[in-house]
Amino acid sequence: MSKSESLASGKDFIDTMAGISDAHDLFAVRHARKKVVDATQASQQLFFSETVDGLSVAERYIVAWYTSLLSKAPSLAGEYRRQLHQHAVSDDVLMAVEFDRVADVSDTRMRAILTFTRILVLDPKAGDQQALLNLKAAGLSTPAVVFLAQLIGYLSYQLRLVAGLQAMKALEEAK
Repeated sequence: MSKSESLASGKDFIDTMAGISDAHDLFAVRHARKKVVDATQASQQLFFSETVDGLSVAERYIVAWYTSLLSKAPSLAGEYRRQLHQHAVSDDVLMAVEFDRVADVSDTRMRAILTFTRILVLDPKAGDQQALLNLKAAGLSTPAVVFLAQLIGYLSYQLRLVAGLQAMKALEEAK
């Protein structure tokens, strides 16, 4: 079963991205704290649900894809890029994200979102008042700015969790 098929069948996002199943010893370790597993999956569903105001689902998947690319997380980048196929996204945005050329994005709002994403991923200390004001100037509401920052924080957690699980899985399989 492919990762996309696993996700479509309702499987846990982190387990799927890390490539672990109940056949791995690592699965039992990860699922020892069911509350953490459930909360992580609930966060995934919340951040990419249709019901969130302020940032479109497409914008959130673009942020997730860009965050994954900047963080050199190919499995997550691939999955978020696949999710983008379901949404209308301009070619200039897709190319700008893929080649890390945010300045080439013609849409002011999207350029501000991507710039803020890049700042928080690569230089979080630069995510200062001016960075927030730039988002407001591009038309994002205060709740949308807060949600964007929370999304990027969640993605950072997710990237580290998947990378750690993938490394542990590789060790488990090397035995």
